[in-house]
Amino acid sequence: MYRTKFFDHLILIAGVIFMLGPLVVAFTTSTHSAAEIHSHGLMLSIGNDAAATYDKVLFKSGGFTGQVTGLTMAMNSLILGLGFAVGKIVLSMLAAYAIVYFRFRFATLAFWLIFTTLLLPLEVRILPTYKVMSDLNLLNSYQGLILPLLASATGTFFFRQFFKSVPDELLEAARIDGAGPFKFFIDILLPLSRTMIAAVFIIMFVYGWNQYLWPMLMTTEEGFYTLMRGIKQILQVWIGSQIPDYNEAFAMAVLAMLPPVIVVVVFQSWFIKGLTETDK
Repeated sequence: MYRTKFFDHLILIAGVIFMLGPLVVAFTTSTHSAAEIHSHGLMLSIGNDAAATYDKVLFKSGGFTGQVTGLTMAMNSLILGLGFAVGKIVLSMLAAYAIVYFRFRFATLAFWLIFTTLLLPLEVRILPTYKVMSDLNLLNSYQGLILPLLASATGTFFFRQFFKSVPDELLEAARIDGAGPFKFFIDILLPLSRTMIAAVFIIMFVYGWNQYLWPMLMTTEEGFYTLMRGIKQILQVWIGSQIPDYNEAFAMAVLAMLPPVIVVVVFQSWFIKGLTETDK
């Protein structure tokens, strides 16, 4: 038994090292100068430029306009991630609530029509979506960044399955007590959905935070650049003998990983319950 536990823990430790290895290498490399990285490649030791690099990445103004900072880009990514996650949860819960509890005709057909949007990723509908945003004058705006991403059925599917598992006796008891549809949703379904909301929030926040293609198309003003766009912008600099600031790109990549990791760690237990719990 002890031998089995030893090998189990050995496999877990190997998995942790395999997953954290690239992150550790990215951090150690970011503490060296760009010239050292350009000459010697990835670094496994910690250099002397950590404080200067991270201070420059977060607080020094740069870009073509000389006005955008890493902190500004991080805030834009945070707004995109939170706005997408919260908007997706609200829209998905309302859609799932209508499909499950309002017995209107063609409710099942409506759900499957919504579900088919999973077959149409953003890349497929990106040109007409961009045209709509342009016609609405939503380019270079947070609304233009967030609203088009809400049009998918992932959250609706999760909440529909969750609401279908809620006992009908709760609905009958709410009706006997005189609760209307809105009160039933707020006072009963919403508290019951805490774990599912946490699970969907993590998935949607990470998805929104890591967006690159859509923000690249929607934003031409540096004030709306996200961290993902900023990393690419740093690596594109190659003028004459000037080499890209590899250390800043690695530092920005490390900083870009922190918010999703924090969200997953904070909501980890709720995330697992939301995806596995069946008894309500």
